[in-house]
Amino acid sequence: MQREKNTDPENSKIYLVGGGLASLASAVYLINDAYVPANNIHILEQNTTLGGALDGCGDPDNGFVIRGGRMHEKHFVCYWDLLSHIPSYDDPAISVTDESFEFNARYVTHAQARLLKSGKRMDVSSFGLSLKHQADLLKLTFVSEATLNNVRIEDWFEASFFETNYWYLWTSMFAFQKWSSVAAMRRYMKRFIHLLDGMPTLGGIMRTQYNQYHSVVIPLQRYLQQRGVNFELQTQVVDIDFELLPSHKKAIAIHARDKDKNLQQITLGAGDYVFITNGSITESNDNGSWKDAPVLKDKSSSGSWMLWESIAKKDSSFGNPGVFCDDIDRQKWYSFTVTLKDRTFHDYMEDFSGNLAGTGGLVTMTDSNWLMSIVIARQPHFPNQPGDVRIFWGYGLYPDKKGNYVDKRMSDCNGEEILEELWGHLGIKDLMTPVVEAQKINCIPVAMPFIDSLFMPCAKGDRPEVLPEGAVNFAFLGQFAEVPEDCVFTVEYSVRSAQMAVYGLFETDKQVLPVYDAIHNPVVLIKAMKAICR
Repeated sequence: MQREKNTDPENSKIYLVGGGLASLASAVYLINDAYVPANNIHILEQNTTLGGALDGCGDPDNGFVIRGGRMHEKHFVCYWDLLSHIPSYDDPAISVTDESFEFNARYVTHAQARLLKSGKRMDVSSFGLSLKHQADLLKLTFVSEATLNNVRIEDWFEASFFETNYWYLWTSMFAFQKWSSVAAMRRYMKRFIHLLDGMPTLGGIMRTQYNQYHSVVIPLQRYLQQRGVNFELQTQVVDIDFELLPSHKKAIAIHARDKDKNLQQITLGAGDYVFITNGSITESNDNGSWKDAPVLKDKSSSGSWMLWESIAKKDSSFGNPGVFCDDIDRQKWYSFTVTLKDRTFHDYMEDFSGNLAGTGGLVTMTDSNWLMSIVIARQPHFPNQPGDVRIFWGYGLYPDKKGNYVDKRMSDCNGEEILEELWGHLGIKDLMTPVVEAQKINCIPVAMPFIDSLFMPCAKGDRPEVLPEGAVNFAFLGQFAEVPEDCVFTVEYSVRSAQMAVYGLFETDKQVLPVYDAIHNPVVLIKAMKAICR
């Protein structure tokens, strides 16, 4: 079916469900490329802040919190194109894109302590892959994705693969689990093959100047607010009505609760549209504290997952959310953010690793029962971070296992106990005890029940198409909409879904930018094969 595009957007109202990156990007494209009046655009967000998984908050006294950062690299063509129009947080004369590239030119990632064992740096000059492992990787690269429905990584590789340097680098860098989708792993292998040679040192990985909320979300929000976009925070969409006919599928009404919990109905007119972010990886998270462990919540407290479940019951083309949200024990992990009014730890790590803060990236303790990793960003990582305050972030992929130094599951640990485990792995308990006793440190752990949901094994159709067959005035956005060839858990995926939605529903002179295709570059392939075989 040929979809009729909007050629007269002046009187169209657009409702964007969710305030994450995909919605913010959609709003920019609607204004700049589809010429929708900005004051006709409404972003409906259930929380008090925008940004979704791109977050960062706090202060020196109560502690800073980052639930996690999304990977960046220079070939995120949609993402950097979007941000090339957005003034940076600090300087309106420079774009977020230019600021980020200049920042990464000054602080080049070259991790020298990527993997640790017994507190010592491991030699990662070899991936440690056997001929069988190499053959399995090669086979996976060339097999059809259509044959990998519901197949797990552990179904594809033999058990010894999961003890190699390659796997430890891969699982800690991307947060794949053994039971994650092998189809998603295949996409990553193809999409990022140009980074394979540098994977032991995180070569080619980019960062933003501050955390991603301040470096990306706030500039986008400012840009849209200045143009008149309506931000309706604390507004939770609970259902959407559709007219489902053989000839078309049309959204006709939105049901939402406002900040006072009053239910309202938004009737969609003939030229109106709704863009739906279905699902969320940071939904239902809970913050712990120095003395209290966070609480693991289920999807009943999640507006995003409950909305998708309600929508999905109405038509088979609207996806299958249960695949992604009904197995929390395989979808969760826990992160933590540490705030220090002391530089002892950062000085030690710079000396130990050989990396100045902001050039090392992930440090993973391979013998950690929790598979704990930490990241030390360039300081300050927050605009309101004083010069004498340091922060770092970490996470554990296996939070239901007991620690090596703390006889508790990570999921049951408070901030103090998580750091006790970290000090043990690094062998610096004596060094850090005076800092703890002086109360110059805080650690806030976060339980995230759905953080790995996007990697769950799935089949074609479990993610709805961005523009389902017959859809005339609605689209799905974000990590749980199907974007062919691109990789979930990336900012590029969210922005690409926005391009697909806007350019697919509105008449513009724009085309969705192609996915960077390095796998057909002979030079890249030769480097990748040499890396795998060494």
